[in-house]
Amino acid sequence: MQVRQASLEEALTVLATITEFDHVETLESLQARLADQPTLVLVAEVNDQLVGVKIGYAKSEAEFYSWIGGVSPSGRGHGVAQALLEAQETWVRAQGYQRLTVKSRNRFAAMLRLLLRNGYQILELEKKGQVADYRVYFEKLLIK
Repeated sequence: MQVRQASLEEALTVLATITEFDHVETLESLQARLADQPTLVLVAEVNDQLVGVKIGYAKSEAEFYSWIGGVSPSGRGHGVAQALLEAQETWVRAQGYQRLTVKSRNRFAAMLRLLLRNGYQILELEKKGQVADYRVYFEKLLIK
């Protein structure tokens, strides 16, 4: 498996395979969300096939936000999400950010477990919609 920085077009290729997301991103929506901010776009490849994506951006000089990511059905169960998370953390630390934040939903149990297993702490729960749609906010401090 290879994890590398990528273009938004490559990220869209992976996002299109993840049917669990309610909102379909476009190149324009990604560009609008990421405009004028330091950004990191990562993809994971297995056998020259894009199977994972992780996109984040700076919210301040101290905080980097892991905005959207996922693994295509064909790439699940092979450590792709873990590899993307580790690559993002390495890059974020190297850039000097002090904390990494992320939001997920109750329905994404695998993501919640991944974050907890990697030292992320729950900051807040936002009750919005059905229980499965409640937003769970996490933070990981990167300074020791």
